[in-house]
Amino acid sequence: MMMTSSFYYDLPEQLIAQHPAARRDASRLMLLDGDSGAVTHRVFSDLPGLLEPGDCLVLNNTRVIPARLIGCRTDSRTPVEVVLLRRLSADLWETIVRPGRRVRQGHQLEFIPDRLSAEVESVLPDGNRLLRFKYEGAFEAVLSEAGQLPLPPYIHEKLQDPERYQTVYACHDGSAAAPTAGLHFTPELLAEIRARGVSTTQLTLHVGLGTFRPVKARSVEEHQMHAEYFTLPASTVEAINSTRAAGGKIIAVGTTTTRVLESVAAKYPELKPLSGSTDIFIYPGFEYKIVDRLITNFHLPESTLIMLVSAFAGKEAVMSAYKEAVEREYRFFSFGDAMLLNRRTKPLEDVEPISRDFNLNVTDDFSADAESCGLT
Repeated sequence: MMMTSSFYYDLPEQLIAQHPAARRDASRLMLLDGDSGAVTHRVFSDLPGLLEPGDCLVLNNTRVIPARLIGCRTDSRTPVEVVLLRRLSADLWETIVRPGRRVRQGHQLEFIPDRLSAEVESVLPDGNRLLRFKYEGAFEAVLSEAGQLPLPPYIHEKLQDPERYQTVYACHDGSAAAPTAGLHFTPELLAEIRARGVSTTQLTLHVGLGTFRPVKARSVEEHQMHAEYFTLPASTVEAINSTRAAGGKIIAVGTTTTRVLESVAAKYPELKPLSGSTDIFIYPGFEYKIVDRLITNFHLPESTLIMLVSAFAGKEAVMSAYKEAVEREYRFFSFGDAMLLNRRTKPLEDVEPISRDFNLNVTDDFSADAESCGLT
């Protein structure tokens, strides 16, 4: 049994970044080698020189939607906050509603008088609500007018420029949170990476707010992971397969990219284009098949994300690196600094390989080919 508490670390509140760095690529970059545990310190703009010609950088091109809506119940005028999580059909969304105890099945909600309203169709077992929206015109246009970006709960300062919570290559609407490892890239940095002979390619995973939820189970194995929608295009599969055949390394930008690639690789003998949803839960003992290097931010204590990173580079090495990051006053979480990790290849004697199954619900086997966003 692996205890959730073993992934705890003490983080002073002042190290939680409340705003982005002045320049996207000006953040600090910690390098961690999973085999040796060696740590070095650079800045993110050094990244091109840390990659090798023939490698392939894989980016998540999802775009955060203005998923936070402020409205009220039409009968009592009780204020409510709604966060859109997942679109189930044209007008039906799975949502988080606060305060949930005051919003029950059948209640009518209003956000813009005569233009945007919703009915609570049902209350799900986990407390989320299914809302059926009614609106005038295109939903995306109304949402753009009424909604706000749903910043993580640990960010308390107002974001002056909403585009700083989007990657520069974001183009497919659908996320309730940003794939934050990608926030450090600029068009110029991507061009420099390509000029070095490193290819870049894209996939899509729409990030849900479940990524911020703490693991409440006492043991890691008891935790149930949330599902997220993804598209792995044929062009990306081709780029990855050709890179691996030539001996190059696959560098995943973010845990979201990692979850897509390792989900497909865990279910199929060969990587192939797919669309669907995955609730894969990666923690120490997981056998990585695709990703060789990982770019990621520093994650919350006892979160599924720090567990994924610990599975990648070794728990002892990761927790030691986090301790050093705190001592050196790195900036943490969504607007914080980054890590570049080399995957551990040596087996860990005290960790048993895991064979935990997960749901990979495929919606489209071979026509998954979401277009890239123009910067790769």
